[in-house]
Amino acid sequence: MSGAGQTVTAIREGDCMGNGNSGLITDGEGVARCFWQPSMPDYHDHEWGRPVADDRRLYEKICLEGFQAGMAWITILRKREAFRAAFDDFDFERVARYTDRDVERLMADAGIVRNRSKILSAINNARCARALADETGSLSGWLWTHEPPPQDRPPAVDLDYWNNNPTSAASTALSRALKKRGWTFVGPTTMYAFMQAVGMVNDHLDGCACREDIEQARAGFKRPS
Repeated sequence: MSGAGQTVTAIREGDCMGNGNSGLITDGEGVARCFWQPSMPDYHDHEWGRPVADDRRLYEKICLEGFQAGMAWITILRKREAFRAAFDDFDFERVARYTDRDVERLMADAGIVRNRSKILSAINNARCARALADETGSLSGWLWTHEPPPQDRPPAVDLDYWNNNPTSAASTALSRALKKRGWTFVGPTTMYAFMQAVGMVNDHLDGCACREDIEQARAGFKRPS
């Protein structure tokens, strides 16, 4: 997976699997975490899997997951502030108005991933996000309707689940719905990574110190409408 889809697949390449085949690593104080935590500890401990309701941050995450395709997530994470500066902090109302001049500006920005197709996709998706928000009242409210119900989640999130589920029924449905609305770079694997990252699912491994914290955050989270 990447987070499930792309994020963790990319992180995991060459990473230590930790304690045997559990997918966990244990620090000097005996605290267990997902095996990829040492490569980006702050992201793992304080961001990944925590519910997000802000329209701008959700649009940002979809864009960054799209830019990550074919690359390691840590590369995108290191460039995130540069991406935010280049894309007006992912204000999709502003990005939707970008012109060819902005495309060339972005192609010349060494701080981001200079891939024309992905840049054009981010602009296209901003226009789609604006249209969806205008139609439904909230990008976040629409996206969160695709959160899978508890009965569709696995009984255990273990290493076997990680290795064999780069997508889910929910991420496939979300991908299909977005594509029908004109979005690009939103395949099922990318959307599963997105869902993991913004807390629509909790894919911290069973036994990870963060898993229960995320469960509590999700339980107390007010789903946007």
